[in-house]
Amino acid sequence: MAEIKKVATRVGFGNALVELGAKRDDFIVLDADLAAATQTGMFKKAYPDRFYDCGIAEQNMIGIAAGIAATGKKVVCSSFAMFAAGRAFEQVRNSVGYPHLNVVIGATHAGISVGEDGATHQCCEDIALMRTIPGMTIINPADEVEARKAVEAALELDGPVYMRFGRLAVPVIFDDDYHFEVGKAVTLREGGDVTVIATGLMVNEALEACELLKAEGISARIINMHTIKPLDREAVLKAAKETGAIVTAEEHSVIGGLGAAVSECVCEEVPVPVLKLGVYDVFGHSGPAPKLLDEFGLRAANIAEKAKKAIALKK
Repeated sequence: MAEIKKVATRVGFGNALVELGAKRDDFIVLDADLAAATQTGMFKKAYPDRFYDCGIAEQNMIGIAAGIAATGKKVVCSSFAMFAAGRAFEQVRNSVGYPHLNVVIGATHAGISVGEDGATHQCCEDIALMRTIPGMTIINPADEVEARKAVEAALELDGPVYMRFGRLAVPVIFDDDYHFEVGKAVTLREGGDVTVIATGLMVNEALEACELLKAEGISARIINMHTIKPLDREAVLKAAKETGAIVTAEEHSVIGGLGAAVSECVCEEVPVPVLKLGVYDVFGHSGPAPKLLDEFGLRAANIAEKAKKAIALKK
């Protein structure tokens, strides 16, 4: 069996910036003293005159990004999700969101899979925070290919974008000819018994869960919800009508993230069981990323069990 290629989505982010830097000169990149980790260092090496290190001052970085964007330039700024979404929330809200500026926030090291960095760096609240900002687009790529495509799409949007990338290397799902469209979910497997709507690294786990369910005679539809805001309501409602049960899977708190967005959509128009899989209102802790994903129940087997429970709740 051929070895599965694994690449972190943050690497796709860095690669995309370099590739796009050769095609266009209308954006600059800011970082907060983490360029080696966030992968913006690749852009710094290729285009040093278009890169600025703002130091360990994330709030100031967002302010600088807003000021530059106000002059008509597009800006990509990057730090860990905990700092970009958490520490700098007020600046993102008031300086970027309120004036609806063209700032792309590349937030890396999101979720439990940050691993050994521990609870202080394992941001499982960022999607919930960013969802509350009017006009903010939120993108959470499933693999390195989707990450590259998503960065290119984000730079074409009007207004602020929050992009979520991981530290952990994850399986590459898509080919280079994959078409990415903001706000349009991708159905990866068709099925009629239950729908699993996943985002980020949980997409691969959902695909594995599909095989586990198939072995038990259960047909699962798998949807990659790479854009959490705006949510692809059409795909969600279609799944609710056709399968009658939904499971959401995210490496994020079950409060305010993908599961909340899907639940809000479904309960308004097509009430069906929606079970959420994610981090259950607890802080993380230090440990190897794969073991943490096991411990916090963010695996294919956990998705499969949720799916069977969701099916059992169908009327």
